[in-house]
Formats: sequence, C-alpha cells, structure tokens
Amino acid sequence: MKIPVGISARHVHLTKEDFYTLFRANELTKLKDINQPGLFACNEQVTLKGKKSLIENVRILGPFREYSQVEVSKTDSYVLGIDVQMRKSGLLDGVEKIEVIGPYGSIEVPIIMANRHIHISEEEANALGIKDNDKALIKIDTEKRGVIEVFYKVSKEAYKELHLDLDDANAFLLSQGDEVEIFEVKK
Repeated sequence: MKIPVGISARHVHLTKEDFYTLFRANELTKLKDINQPGLFACNEQVTLKGKKSLIENVRILGPFREYSQVEVSKTDSYVLGIDVQMRKSGLLDGVEKIEVIGPYGSIEVPIIMANRHIHISEEEANALGIKDNDKALIKIDTEKRGVIEVFYKVSKEAYKELHLDLDDANAFLLSQGDEVEIFEVKK
C-alpha cells in the first residue's frame, strides 16, 4: 500500500492560556490549512531559547490544545543544546522544558522529538484491522533507500499520511508528498 509523506518542521502547540501569555490575544490567526483535518499553520511565531542558542521564527500550529508542546528534530536539539526525547505527541512526563518567547512574555514548555507515525482515520483503521500504536514497516525507494518502523496514530478524522521530521526526510532524500510503501503491519 502506497502512502504520501508529510514532512513536519519544528513547531509549537499551545493551550489558549499559554498563547495569551505570549501574545496577549485570545485567538490564533490562520496562515494556511495543513493536510490533517482541522489543523492549520498560524501567522504567529515564537523563539525557542535553549541552553546553547536560539531558534527564531518557529511556527505555531492550531487549533489550541489541552497541553503545550514544542516539537523539534534531533538536529534542532543539538543547536539548542537540549537533550530531546522521542515521544508520541502529548506524552510529556519526564521530558525537558524549553523557554518559548513571544512578543509579550515567555513560558517553559515541554520539548520532544515526535516519533515517526502514520495518521489514519478510525474508519480506515477499523477496515484494515489497525489499532492506535500498531507498528508498520515502511519501504523507502529513493537513491538513499531504506526501511523504517513507524507507529499508527488513529484519530476520528485523519488524512492518511506518513509524518517524518526534517532529519528523517533529508536522510532518505524525501520531499513533501512523495510516496512510500507500507509493506508490513506489526500488531
């Protein structure tokens, strides 16, 4: 089964309260929709302040979440000087925090490197007998071909897409929208 690739650059998810602290505003302003239903890139951007350096102009993704979280690649973590753990989004116990700076203040936010995952809708997952957190093997057929293991992320509505960070995409010479092949699902 072929599946498109979505490449996830560094970004921030915020609660409404944390957004207000940083921007003194109550609503995100949409820049553009992204592939996953209901998700969008915002006009608002922040600065990440690590132990070693800053990364500026980091995009916020909407809508608001029940938790705030920063997602970066391993390369970003080296630049920032922070030991980033690979996690599923929202599983933030025991991870480091980073200072997130907005125009009106700063907050400490958990920072992770998101695991490689496939977004899939509940309806399609049920039809294929796939459950949340099941694993799949993906065959990548580029000049730098390879096989990677990923997790399924089942949600009510989803656009079926493999999400990789910039490090993974660059390592395999993949671009947004390229297709890869799922060749084994592991329960």
